[in-house]
Amino acid sequence: MRPSYPPPAPFVKASLRALVDRAIDALRTAGTLAQDTPIPAFVVERPKDRTHGDFSTNAAMVLAKAARTNPRALAQALVAALPPSDDVAKVEIAGPGFINFHLAPDSYGRELREIVARGSAYGRNDSGAGRTVGVEYVSANPTGPLHVGHGRAAAIGDCIARVLAANGWKVMREFYYNDAGAQIDNLARSVQARAVGKGPEDPGWPEDGYRGDYIVDVAQAYLRGATVEFEDHIVQGAKDPNDFDAIRRFAVAPRR
Repeated sequence: MRPSYPPPAPFVKASLRALVDRAIDALRTAGTLAQDTPIPAFVVERPKDRTHGDFSTNAAMVLAKAARTNPRALAQALVAALPPSDDVAKVEIAGPGFINFHLAPDSYGRELREIVARGSAYGRNDSGAGRTVGVEYVSANPTGPLHVGHGRAAAIGDCIARVLAANGWKVMREFYYNDAGAQIDNLARSVQARAVGKGPEDPGWPEDGYRGDYIVDVAQAYLRGATVEFEDHIVQGAKDPNDFDAIRRFAVAPRR
C-alpha cells in the first residue's frame, strides 16, 4: 500500500507565486489589466546574484506584452498590489522589470520548524498520485570491466528513483545486463583468439575484437578451468579453446 503523507505547509517559493497571482487579480479588479488579459507562464526562481534578493520573478516582463504596457511600469503596479506577507521583508524592482523578493528572517524559522515537525516525511508528497515510472540506469555490459562511470550512474539513478518515490510515484527500477547480440559474439571471439595465443596484431584476430588486457585475463581464467558463481549459477571454464559456446558462456558470466 502506498503511504499517504499529510499536506505540507506551502513552501516559500509557492507562497511567493501565490502573492504574484493575487497581485495580478487585484490589477484586473482595478482595471489596470483587462479581465481577458492572458497570463503567460512566469517563474519564481533564485537569482544568480544573491544581492538581488532571495527569489525573483519575471511576471511583469512576460505579462507586459499582453497587457500592452512597459514591463517596469507593470512591475511597479504589481509590487504596489502585492498583499502583505510575513515571509517577505522587502521587494525591489530591478533591470527591465524583474521583481526581487528579500525574505524575512521568520520565514527561515518557519521552514526549520516545519522540517523538525515533519521529520523524515519532510518534502514527501503525493504529487505522483501512484503513477508508474520506469528508471533505467547503469546498464553495465560484460564486454568490458566496470569503471567509475558505472558507479556514478548507479548513484545518480538511485537518487532519481528515490526522489520520484518521495513524490508519490510508483518507481520501477531497471538494470539491464546485456548478455546477447553481436557485441557478445565479438567478446567470445576475442577471448577465443587470446586462448589460442593470438593478439590484436596477428592474422586471424577478429575484425571487431576487443583489445583490452582484461580479455587476456578472461582467456587465462577459462583455460585454467576457473569457476564463476552468480545468482545460484556456476559457470566453469571448459579449458577447450575450440569450444566457442563454452567460451561465450564463461566470458559473459558476471565477475565480482
